[in-house]
Amino acid sequence: MHLLRLLMAIACLAAGSGLAGERPNFLFILVDDQSPMDLKVYNPASTLDTPHLDQLAARGMVIDGAYHMGANMGAVCTPSRHMIMSGRTLWRLPTAPWAEKTSPPALEQQTLPAVFNRAGYATMRTCKMGNSYEAANKLFAVRHDASKRGGDHESGSGWHGDRVMDYLKDRETARDERPFLIYFGFSHPHDTRDGTPELLAKYGAVNHTDESAPPALNAKLPALPAAYLPGHPFDNTELGVRDEVAVSGVWKRRDEASIRNEIGREYACSENIDIQIGRVLERLKAMGELDNTYVIYTADHGMSIGRHGLMGKQNLYQHTWRVPLIVAGPGVKPGSRAEGNVYLLDVLATLCDLAAIEAPETNEGVSFRPVLEGSRETMRDVLYGAYSGGGKPGMRCVKAGDWKLIQYESPATGARTTQLFNLAGNPEEWLSEHHAPGVAALTGYRPSPAQVNLSDDPRYAEKLAEMRALLLSEMRRLEDPYRFSDQPGDDLPEPPKPAARAKKKGKNAGAR
Repeated sequence: MHLLRLLMAIACLAAGSGLAGERPNFLFILVDDQSPMDLKVYNPASTLDTPHLDQLAARGMVIDGAYHMGANMGAVCTPSRHMIMSGRTLWRLPTAPWAEKTSPPALEQQTLPAVFNRAGYATMRTCKMGNSYEAANKLFAVRHDASKRGGDHESGSGWHGDRVMDYLKDRETARDERPFLIYFGFSHPHDTRDGTPELLAKYGAVNHTDESAPPALNAKLPALPAAYLPGHPFDNTELGVRDEVAVSGVWKRRDEASIRNEIGREYACSENIDIQIGRVLERLKAMGELDNTYVIYTADHGMSIGRHGLMGKQNLYQHTWRVPLIVAGPGVKPGSRAEGNVYLLDVLATLCDLAAIEAPETNEGVSFRPVLEGSRETMRDVLYGAYSGGGKPGMRCVKAGDWKLIQYESPATGARTTQLFNLAGNPEEWLSEHHAPGVAALTGYRPSPAQVNLSDDPRYAEKLAEMRALLLSEMRRLEDPYRFSDQPGDDLPEPPKPAARAKKKGKNAGAR
């Protein structure tokens, strides 16, 4: 008995000090602004070449239903990255309204780097600067952050790749046997999308700088996306945000040449990211570390670039609300796929679960380890999304099964629109405007009559009412501080006083 206790004590000490060689490593890869529809594993029609991501998917799992919960500001990156770091839901972040009352004090000490530091992991980060969670970012033991969106190795994604390669070399030189958590972030494909000359040439794109005229069409340019429109057909409460009017290379233009050229630039940046990922994976393999490493690839949110006539990330269509999520590692079946129904805020809980670390009490996400191991197809039945960076309340959506509701409202401009989609029959969320002969001629896609917004169709009145009730339920559950004019006012309570925060149950609040 005494010997057993001694062995158990030694095991616990080893786990806490980083001596347990069997604990898994983590390579968490985060790109800036990428729709899942850019990647062949989600969209076979895509012409973007990402051979290393394709290989990652082949030896791991592609999750189709991964989402960021949303944003209460135009800089969607900021709340998204806070959610990744903290596992908190949108309205309970340090960036949320009344944050001093709804977000726990010293939350940074319960974030990804802090938790893994305490567990004996070697932690390293490289990523862009700004629009992030600085208090948490600086807790990585090794940190090299800089915004690198240039068109050569040193000023672009190669710089981030070099930082990880240098770290792995230093780790090998020092014979550091602690398990590692590497946060491998990129500044691209966020604009300005200055690709390298050779990759721009491959996709027929140019770094366009003349706001007064569109770039020339090139046969090598990627095709227009299936959901392309020459303009968004209604006021979505945020059409004047920077991403919709001031992206260098496009600005307010939505013509074919401008959009296809910008997608070409985006593809050039994304392939360069894939090249850097390939370098790091090859190095891990040579070091004998890859087989014991979970590799997670995702983005902070999706992106439009011409879809629905939009350019940015300030919307809740599938191309922007969804994110790519590819995971490979111990126990993940090669070539597998699952719907998942997970949020980015679930990352903290999942990594803790895989590392046998207890998630902090402040965490509200759920571990999707059961999905990765094949014992569950989904983690949730209902998904909620919000954008409230412009007119209030702004945009909200809710998804249950194949059905999705999006609601828009801004009393300041009179904007008020409702959309209802059956995603099984209309995965692109085509609108009546997509049926216009001129649009169909440009894209090559001709939607069927049923592929439209169904909110005004009396045959779906019952489903519409059901989804509206579900949206209100989610807004209440997640403490959304706003309401639409057709919803009960609820007499929204004042946020809890600071002294009451410790009593608030935070765990698993992101689950449903």
